[in-house]
Amino acid sequence: MNGLRVVPAWRHGQGRLYVCLTDGRNVAWYDRDTARVNLLSEDRREDVLDTLAPFLTGPVTVGPPPVPTPAELARLTLHPDDDLAPNRPGEALVVALDRDPGPPHRLRPDPRRRALAAEQAVGDALDRMEGAGWHTLHSVPLPGGARIHHLVIGPGGLFSVRALHARKQRVLVTDPMVTVGRREARPLLRQVRTDADRASYALTAEVHPVLALAGPAALDVLSPLRDLRVLQDTELSSLARLGGVLKPADVEALHAMARDRHTWLRL
Repeated sequence: MNGLRVVPAWRHGQGRLYVCLTDGRNVAWYDRDTARVNLLSEDRREDVLDTLAPFLTGPVTVGPPPVPTPAELARLTLHPDDDLAPNRPGEALVVALDRDPGPPHRLRPDPRRRALAAEQAVGDALDRMEGAGWHTLHSVPLPGGARIHHLVIGPGGLFSVRALHARKQRVLVTDPMVTVGRREARPLLRQVRTDADRASYALTAEVHPVLALAGPAALDVLSPLRDLRVLQDTELSSLARLGGVLKPADVEALHAMARDRHTWLRL
């Protein structure tokens, strides 16, 4: 026995296996996405590889941790309270429901729970794009109590995504009005564009507006849309096929900037 144990973890959007001593100190970690074993001590190389052997399914690169990029250094200096990356889809609604769950018996479902289900469905779909070089921040708070449901950053650019609950209902879109089922039409596309405009100002970069519908039975767009996408949650993966706008270094720099809560306070 070499006194080492493996502890799985999820860090910065990547699955990792940490190799720890009995006192909890790390001596290495294995990044599944990059197939790299990062050694903190070259003296323990053989012990680390023996310990990780049951978890390695192919060739791996072994060496010291890579030198962090400027974007990574900026991210590491963030106070945990200022880092938006850990936010879950619908984070603000989760907190609100925890504080005030409402009466146990209601004649109608709490609309906050429908909104939360929509943000979670859309957020889960966007999170699945991580492996393609994309990052998603959820529930980005803005001054005045507003928030951006999801901010997506990747090779195809930046997108502000607003989720809308539409489960098993027909959705009609006539810019700027959106009608869900038998409910009254609302000028929702104005809000979607406003979210993108505020994000563009904060990040000094073009941000494209997207309305994401969670579980609609049908979608009819009755008028041409100006600079805006309306997508079902099952279609959001199409964003991952966009490219040629941002280089990887630009994606990381914008992500580091966007995840800092202070970036949004100047709006």
